[in-house]
Amino acid sequence: MGKYRKKPIVIEAVKWTGNNKEEIELFMPGSDAGDYFYTPTNKVCIHTLEGMITADVGDYIIKGVQGEFYPCKPDIFETTYEKM
Repeated sequence: MGKYRKKPIVIEAVKWTGNNKEEIELFMPGSDAGDYFYTPTNKVCIHTLEGMITADVGDYIIKGVQGEFYPCKPDIFETTYEKM
């Protein structure tokens, strides 16, 4: 078994606050890679490569290296990424 380190990459992300729909829509315009919708309970449902995944208020929405979008819980995001 080998050990591996994650390659350093730069990503783009937006934190879903529940009040920043305009920012989300600018960041993630409707496209094949990023179709999404808002729920009445203030969640963002994002069509990802793995299927529909929900972003709760406080989650980050990340644009992946292939242009795909997916949510990430804040604790994982803050452990994995640092602001440039």
